[in-house]
Amino acid sequence: MRLWHEDLLTELPRQQLLGQHRECCALRGLGWNKKHATVNYVFDHDPYKLFQYHMKVINEMKRRGYKNDPLWENPAYRGKQCSSYEVVVIEQESKPIYPEHNECYMKECLENLAEKGIHLMIEMPGS
Repeated sequence: MRLWHEDLLTELPRQQLLGQHRECCALRGLGWNKKHATVNYVFDHDPYKLFQYHMKVINEMKRRGYKNDPLWENPAYRGKQCSSYEVVVIEQESKPIYPEHNECYMKECLENLAEKGIHLMIEMPGS
């Protein structure tokens, strides 16, 4: 499980983008607070941040013409197996959404993609 650096979403191949959607759905649902080394940082933040990140994924999917279940566009929705949140605290979106998505994390993501044979030409900040 991994949430790609948000600046990579527009560049991800189809398989990784759609996989990211599935990861977000899982994390928002029964996967919430289930520890996993690569995504533990998500649970240090309000679930609304995950919704904001997921909306970036959904918007990129729409831009490419892919369909999604519009229920996921509701910040309280947690999937068919979970009760919706009763209260959602709406936060202003920060950039990046997760402070953990820094330059070091970007490099880690690019290396991970390269290991899969996916080489993205992304200009790194400060390059």
